[in-house]
Amino acid sequence: MKTKFKMYKTIGVICIFIVTLVSCTDDLNITPNDDQTVLSENLFEDEAAYKQVLGGIYANLALTGTDGPESSNLKNIDAGTSQFGRVLLYTQTLSADQMIWSYENDPGTREIQRNIWTAQNPLLLGMFSRAHLSVALANNFLRETTEAKLDSRNVSEDTRADITVYRAEARLMRAMAYYYMMDLFGKANFADENTPINAQPEVYDRTQLFSYVESELLDIEDDLVAARQNEYGRADRAVAQMILAKIYLNAEVYINEAHYGECITYCEKIIAGGFELADSYLHNFMADNNTNSATNEIIFPIVSDGVTTQNYGPTTVMVNGSVGSIEKNGDEVGVGTEGWGGALRVRREFSNLWGPAFADDDRNTIISAERPIDIPDISDKDTGYIIQKYSNATSTGQLGADKTFVDTDFPLFRLADVYLMYAEAHLRGGGGNLATAVGYINALRTRANNPSTISSGDLTLNFILDERSRELHWEAHRRQDLIRYGRFTGGNYNWAWKGNGSNGIAIPAHFNLYPIPVGSMAANPNLTQNPGY
Repeated sequence: MKTKFKMYKTIGVICIFIVTLVSCTDDLNITPNDDQTVLSENLFEDEAAYKQVLGGIYANLALTGTDGPESSNLKNIDAGTSQFGRVLLYTQTLSADQMIWSYENDPGTREIQRNIWTAQNPLLLGMFSRAHLSVALANNFLRETTEAKLDSRNVSEDTRADITVYRAEARLMRAMAYYYMMDLFGKANFADENTPINAQPEVYDRTQLFSYVESELLDIEDDLVAARQNEYGRADRAVAQMILAKIYLNAEVYINEAHYGECITYCEKIIAGGFELADSYLHNFMADNNTNSATNEIIFPIVSDGVTTQNYGPTTVMVNGSVGSIEKNGDEVGVGTEGWGGALRVRREFSNLWGPAFADDDRNTIISAERPIDIPDISDKDTGYIIQKYSNATSTGQLGADKTFVDTDFPLFRLADVYLMYAEAHLRGGGGNLATAVGYINALRTRANNPSTISSGDLTLNFILDERSRELHWEAHRRQDLIRYGRFTGGNYNWAWKGNGSNGIAIPAHFNLYPIPVGSMAANPNLTQNPGY
């Protein structure tokens, strides 16, 4: 059993989120809430503080502040629009063909789900700022763990050995933040631990970010703990390999170069790392996914705890939001009976992926009774099907500790995605083996209790795109997938409310990238707007 990383209850986290870290945020033009204090040398008098401060980098993926779920450590940015996992879900899933959010008065959601966003969208500012704060926190940790700093504090050899691993993890979290900036915005403010504190950050474009992320991950791969050997909640070597596989799969989008062979290589490395599919598909999305069979499959989670880490993150949103306005199924999934009153539903195109062959597939959690499939009016919460994929109940029938804030960790990366990436990269000319690819797809279907396994002739790119939606829906992948397939912008594939049309209309090609938030450009004159905005 892996030990859970107690990243949220340590003094290091309290320091990171209460003080401003001017020294690490100025280099990226991030404005924290309090600009008076910096980390003190006294913090590191106890050598245990290094691990605690590392915990703050991880905590930034889940928490928005230290004063509860409504607090924010980013000035003038609301907690609800800047929680990392939530804004990632909005930008990658709500913007595509799977999800609809009923309450369009919530800041930014209307524009994201109707594909009419602008550079003023607060969710985009939240994503841009939160990712850059991850970079800033990592940079600060790396500045505080140089050989010179450790020598000046007479840090023991045992702690220094640990810090080698900690530094690799900090660099990994920084690279992951830049990976998401590359994918979503195509550029980012760039600074590392060697950037002068008060210097105006330079801006890296997609090509530069690709090269940086790739080189960083390759450089730290051997310093990271081996796959599945780290504490639960901390990244290991497989997380670096996963991001490498992701950037290689999408390299034609990012840098106009094919790297499918490299994608296959890194998928194989991950698979060889000892991961296995969870016994049950739904174990991955339950309140005990940190202890049930999902621990064999989840490569990296965003940790959620209904008591100690209350936040409006993606799993809290999806469990509460999936309670239907008609069905009132909240008790079953471990939240209030009425949840959030039908906040989330699915679009027609996603519902249509589940034909007769998927009627008993465990991945098919659609609830359709008494509901029309279409959503002619987004505010009408009684239209459109709902799903019950995520739950605040455990695999043994218990319920989470809180009826609003769930215990369910968000599976940011998991093995099923690796299987699907391998199959796609093979079809795109990356090598590998056809029988192996087919075997991976059938393993997913068998795990889902679906007897409709496939043969080699069934494995096509279009099949993979649909199967990715069935397997990975609401896991923050869909926008990226549709862009890779050339189906996000333009009019060759329209979905309900795409482009603000009830049946979907074409959207311009420049929407393959989000605009740079106006607030971010105001802070750094080196940032320029993406074309078309």
